[in-house]
Amino acid sequence: MERAVASRDRAERSLAKRLARREPDALRELYELHGRATFGFLVRALGERAAAEDVQQQVFLEAWQRGPAYDPGRASPLTWVMAIARSRAIDQLRKRVPEPRDPAGSLALLEGEGDRGAVVDELVERWRFAGLLGQLPEEEADILRRRFYGGATQTEIAAATGIPLGTVKMRMVQGLARLRDLLDAEERGA
Repeated sequence: MERAVASRDRAERSLAKRLARREPDALRELYELHGRATFGFLVRALGERAAAEDVQQQVFLEAWQRGPAYDPGRASPLTWVMAIARSRAIDQLRKRVPEPRDPAGSLALLEGEGDRGAVVDELVERWRFAGLLGQLPEEEADILRRRFYGGATQTEIAAATGIPLGTVKMRMVQGLARLRDLLDAEERGA
């Protein structure tokens, strides 16, 4: 497990250096690694596929432009690109709000914007978590998805997949341990 984390850390640092040098392949790799996660987040946050496509282009253009300033010691590439996506999604949502014509309506819009920001933050966290699950072995990630997104019990997972209950429990424990390691590494700025 430590080898996998160390290997991922080296890959992320290499990607950061290539982004800083503005190597086109680095942007392509960033998109291949995290394009699906950011696009899924944007579709969910914006509610429109066409708007999400437009904002997705803005996100990766900004990642390209800000590549030399990206510091892998502060955030993983996924966290960094999702922060950009969050900002651009909020910008897009603000553009949709019409200019208020009365002060009472203006106050209501400002109060509502805070709620929308919380929803966008929750979506960012969900998609970040989905990106981390994507780094786990598929048999562990599948069980964790069924448990935490589907709400299935370990017994229900065993019945649905045909995997023995003991194996389901073992994979869940292993998956949670790997997930904890990934989260710890991300928090340490690896």
